[in-house]
Parts: sequence; structure tokens; C-alpha cells
Amino acid sequence: MFTGIVEELGTVVRIEDQGDAQRLTFAATEVLAGARLGDSIAVNGCCLTIAALEPEESRPGAGRWTADVMAETLARTSIGGLAPGDRVNLERAMAVGDRLGGHIVQGHVDAVGTVLRRVPSEHWEVVEVGFPAALSRYLVEKGSITVDGTSLTVVSVTDPGAADPAFTISLIPETLARTTLGFRQPGDRVNLEVDILAKHVERLLAHQAQPQGSTHE
Repeated sequence: MFTGIVEELGTVVRIEDQGDAQRLTFAATEVLAGARLGDSIAVNGCCLTIAALEPEESRPGAGRWTADVMAETLARTSIGGLAPGDRVNLERAMAVGDRLGGHIVQGHVDAVGTVLRRVPSEHWEVVEVGFPAALSRYLVEKGSITVDGTSLTVVSVTDPGAADPAFTISLIPETLARTTLGFRQPGDRVNLEVDILAKHVERLLAHQAQPQGSTHE
């Protein structure tokens, strides 16, 4: 479980192609504090498991960590498009008792969206993101959305029936400086995770609407 509050920008160091999987190694500092094998770290919003750790002797606290990424993850997220040198958003799994600064994030990517345009302002920047129509029912104005692992508020969203649905988000200087959203350009792909609460409510309502079978004595 995560909160969508990015802790640091890590760097892709190495990618090993294994045919039906990839083994990715990242350089990081903050998220490795107290890290152990088997711990979870969200990479651009995708929950991955630490499979190997390599401390960096020249920089205490810094190092590298490796994760195995299966074909399903590569197909359903933007992780498969990473290359050595790319910067990525990193967040450790939330500890019980921590402040929930963003919203409840599972690290399970629902779909991949596309940055459509950026509109800079004096103190913030508006970014428009296109997304698959199947997610339209989960997005509402002022609701939560996770973009590349970053917890954000939906500013506006197109009508549910729009042929090319899109939503906008406003990014403050802190978000622009500390996450990948500061340098994403039109055409770039981003991982999206909708609010898990919306999906659970939808499921409950769908079950409630189903006709109940009659009972025969």
C-alpha cells in the first residue's frame, strides 16, 4: 500500500532482458533506508519487489536495488519502455501509523495514459492527460488520480461519452521539481491508477442491482 507521495527520483541503471521478463536495477538513496529483500517499492506507480540490494560504499545510504518484472507488468504499464538513464518516481510502501499525505494507492496500474499538452502558468502548470475510455466512470472533478505514482487531484475531466477522454491536473512547483511530471512531454506515456474506493463502490452497487433468486419451500 502506498500514498502517492513520491520520495525521490531514482535512475534506471541496468535492464536485463529475460525473454518473457526483465530484471531492472535502479540507483536510489532515500527509499533504500532500512530496505530489505522482499520489500515493496513503487516505480512510477507500479509496485515492485526488491530482489537484490547493492550498497554503494562511496556514498553511505545510497545504492542500487533490483526487481524482477514479469511479462504481464511489462504489457500493462509503461515500465517496459524504460531505458538506462531514465529517471523514475520512487516510493516505499506505507508503514502502519504513517501520515496518509496523498490517498490510498495500491501500486496496481489500471491503464497507461498519454500526456497531451502542458500549459505553463506563473506559479503552476496544467497538464492534460488522455486515457482509455473504460476508466471514464472512475474520474470525477476534485477526485483523486495517481499519475506515474503521484497522488493528484483531477481538475477537470471530459464527459463520460467523449470519444477521446482526457483529464487535467495542476502541478505545483514542488511536484514539478520532485517527480517525473516535471519533464514529461506531449506523447509520453504515464501509468494511471484510479481511486480504489470508486472501484469497490461500483462493484458493491453492481451486486446490489442484480436480481435476487427466489426461494422455493
